[in-house]
Amino acid sequence: MGSHQAKATPQRVISLAPHTTELAYAAGMSEVLIAASDYSDYPPEASKLEKVASWQGINLERVLALKPDLILAWRGGNPQKVLDQLSGFGISLFYSDPQTIQQIADNLNQLANYSPKPAVAHQAAAKLLADKQALEQRYQRKGEPVRVFLQFSNQPLFTASGKTLQSEVISLCGGKNIFADSPVPWPQVSREQVLTRKPQLIVIAGEQEKIKNVQAFWRGQLDIPVVTVPEDWFNRSGPRIIQAAEVICQKMSEISSTP
Repeated sequence: MGSHQAKATPQRVISLAPHTTELAYAAGMSEVLIAASDYSDYPPEASKLEKVASWQGINLERVLALKPDLILAWRGGNPQKVLDQLSGFGISLFYSDPQTIQQIADNLNQLANYSPKPAVAHQAAAKLLADKQALEQRYQRKGEPVRVFLQFSNQPLFTASGKTLQSEVISLCGGKNIFADSPVPWPQVSREQVLTRKPQLIVIAGEQEKIKNVQAFWRGQLDIPVVTVPEDWFNRSGPRIIQAAEVICQKMSEISSTP
């Protein structure tokens, strides 16, 4: 490549969020990742990375001591003040906060510019979009879409608006998020609001045991199927969102769209 390359591929990369860690590995950057955030546990080898960020914030001194030449940052989740400080020290920052499957693919394509294996990044992006298209074609519905309630906690009840990755998955599978029109991304809702919208399926994230809790919560009011997907697949803006979509699409296809 020589002098034609704008700048050398980063050799010391730090990821400050679990989803940016997943994106980095998917983009072929495993050999240059030197540290990550707490909960960066996928792929399994990510668990071995030194942890320099948590809910409490970023360990600025440790990050600087590691002399990174690139930091993968989460605009929605990392404290901006510290990111600005890091930028002030002359460290390159790559901001990631994808809200759609297309944006996850865009991030992978952008990371190709920093990856020692750019082809891996482009392949991962292409596969993600191809998988998305395949699901859309396979699960297009004749007739009415299945009405879906995305339930993120019981007390209080939280759901997702149409402006979220999770809601996009529902649409992809031929469903309709009953709170898609909410003006805020993560609205708190009441039982009554949910019942009024007559959902036909509840989607949650977590272990299989959680299904029983949700069924108990709605007992006598709502007797409809509940499907769960692993939290990390569904709640992280990474390539595994497609695995969540496959499970949800399959479950939704079993529900007849009769009112």
